[in-house]
Amino acid sequence: MNFKKILIINPFGIGDVLFTTPVISNLRLAYPHAIMGYLANRRTAEILKNNPDITHVFIYERDEFVESYRQNRFKFLQKWFELFNSIKQQGFEVVFDYSLNSTFGFLSWASGINKRVGFDYRQRGRFLTDRVPLTGYEEKHVIEYYLDLLRVIDIPVKTNQMKLDVPGRDLQWAQDWLKDQGINAAKPLIAILPGGGASWGKAARFKRWSAPQYAHLIDKIIENFDAAIILMGDPKEEALCREVLSQAHFPCTMAVGKTSLLGLAALLTRCQGAIVNDGGPLHVAVAVGTKTVSIFGPVDPRVYGPYPVANHTVVQKNLACQPCYRRFRMANCGHISCLGELSVEEVYRKVKNIL
Repeated sequence: MNFKKILIINPFGIGDVLFTTPVISNLRLAYPHAIMGYLANRRTAEILKNNPDITHVFIYERDEFVESYRQNRFKFLQKWFELFNSIKQQGFEVVFDYSLNSTFGFLSWASGINKRVGFDYRQRGRFLTDRVPLTGYEEKHVIEYYLDLLRVIDIPVKTNQMKLDVPGRDLQWAQDWLKDQGINAAKPLIAILPGGGASWGKAARFKRWSAPQYAHLIDKIIENFDAAIILMGDPKEEALCREVLSQAHFPCTMAVGKTSLLGLAALLTRCQGAIVNDGGPLHVAVAVGTKTVSIFGPVDPRVYGPYPVANHTVVQKNLACQPCYRRFRMANCGHISCLGELSVEEVYRKVKNIL
């Protein structure tokens, strides 16, 4: 098989898209001259547009399609036709479909893509030509599941490392921003991201250690290591970060809402370490090579944690009920003891490894 035009579909969050970057790298090694397109949501498009191996980025933003359906069904159909037509015009020969959704399988079939490789989850793979049965991501990391779609059609897998290219302009912005904040360059610089889990919507709280706990942790770090702390997050997490800031006894620098996604990645490259919940920002830090201490509750870090694990530490309570998020479903848990009972001291002991 000598594919010249390849499409990848993954409409999910930041972490999920970063999990496909080893797929992209292996495809580029196997097909050095191939054109590669990627269908993704608007939030993750910034990562892909800056990836030198991706030549076309197609935007699918579910909320925008839902809203267009509510407003005008003709516009909804027109929106789908525009997406379909833009993909069909490229003449892709193979698609690697990570959507777990028959809608995208149909889109690929209707676009004339002859080889359609993906997961057959809950019998949704009816339009695929090469199916990998799936009940959920379990026991091994999602990256390895994603690479299985290459293995099933005998494409060699030579790397499992995530990749995130940070443009020089963003690196320069990070350097200038830190200087403007007057942060002492001699101090250890630690990023704290108390949010994350945006792809879970309202259920993101089930992935987040509490603001008072983060505030107490900040105090212990500054008291013992005289570190400089940057609070990071997207604009929707500003209230959460301000709650952390108000409860900490030492000053921190606020970067929440002040960066693009690549700007956040650039700031993380300047940090000695990052303390972060389970979610997309964790994988951004891993992808740019920043050491991390990540806090996991309901989700299995063997499946969704930092990967590969070198230079990264996971903290979890190890309760008998963990993990309770299995096969894309949360258990009916009203207490979230896995996060509530995880003490500041337990996390702090792990943070000392990166300072």
